[in-house]
Amino acid sequence: MTSNRTGESTSTSSSASIGIEDLELGASHHVLDLGRLAEARGVDPAKYTRGIGLDEMGVVAADEDVVTLGASAAARLLERTGTEGLRTVLFATESGVDQSKSGAVIVHGLLGLPSSVRSVELKQACYAGAAAVQTAIGIVARRPQEKVLVIAADVARYGLGTSGEPTQGAGAVALLIAADPALLAIDPVSGVYSADVDDFWRPNDSTTALVNGRLSISAYKNALLGAWDDLQAQGGPGVDELEAVVYHQPFTKMAVKAQRFLDQHTGGRLDPEALEQGAVYDRRLGNTYTASLWAGLAALLDHREGLEGRRIGLFSYGSGSAGEMLTGTVQPGYARPERAAATRAALDARVPVTVEEYEELHERLLGSDEDVETPRVTTAPFRFAGVQEGARKYEATA
Repeated sequence: MTSNRTGESTSTSSSASIGIEDLELGASHHVLDLGRLAEARGVDPAKYTRGIGLDEMGVVAADEDVVTLGASAAARLLERTGTEGLRTVLFATESGVDQSKSGAVIVHGLLGLPSSVRSVELKQACYAGAAAVQTAIGIVARRPQEKVLVIAADVARYGLGTSGEPTQGAGAVALLIAADPALLAIDPVSGVYSADVDDFWRPNDSTTALVNGRLSISAYKNALLGAWDDLQAQGGPGVDELEAVVYHQPFTKMAVKAQRFLDQHTGGRLDPEALEQGAVYDRRLGNTYTASLWAGLAALLDHREGLEGRRIGLFSYGSGSAGEMLTGTVQPGYARPERAAATRAALDARVPVTVEEYEELHERLLGSDEDVETPRVTTAPFRFAGVQEGARKYEATA
């Protein structure tokens, strides 16, 4: 412990636990029933609902994007938690709106945060949310009085009629990282894995992702088992010490595959019911890239009883590839019925679109070469207002 010139105590380490103080899920304005998409594409709906484990996919309105999804979720979160101690905003996304300007800076302005808040965007496919959480933990470890707002938000887009089309989606999760957290205390030790793999990528000149599906499953498996082995090498908890593992879910059946891989690798057997509980929101959001793991955590906390004092695993995967296995202990009082009810209400309130309307929104892409004003559609706290002189503009809806 040292003192600065003003006599204020500072610390470079802390024995306090650090983790998730609170979280909030954000949904798009529109939703598409995958049964309707299956009918339009001439496939059995069970291929989507049972085969990949998705029922719906979020569809953004003309005046929505990852910034509005993330900012709106963050605004509702901060209404509960307040902003005292907040000194950092980290925005994790792989569908950012600008190659240079951070989405975090835009969110910072929309939320009306003071200038004394650092704002940064992180990218590594779907893994960036976990990277942001780990970065936030490091910041809080240095100064336990500080808090960090982490936002994971994405809009997953694939080509119309492609094999990846039903695994699209849209959503966001905002998390507040703090010392002595109320929801989940994250363990200091984690397992990590990285490998250069071309399983999924989106070139700068493409608006949709390119995917090698078979290689992507293999890369996910390698990252999962590699991160698990590294966790064990670092002295982390064994599988018998975990109540459940929440997985990155580009489609919810991927979590089923992942748990099978882990069970075979460790010789353990985690409760399959936890997989269903952790998939409740992702089944309705569709693929949310960086947000999917944290939406799974929210679902598990909202739907599984008796987690107080139990340790759970969190596996994050990002194509290309990077993986991390985190673990943490669920805190007493984690169950928040009002938060769960609000999440269900937000998902239920989405406005259904027809396949034709979805296709029109999918193909509606705005460039920066002309001024455009977007129609007012979303009822979320913030909206994408359009393009002026090449710059994207945002505003509050109220």
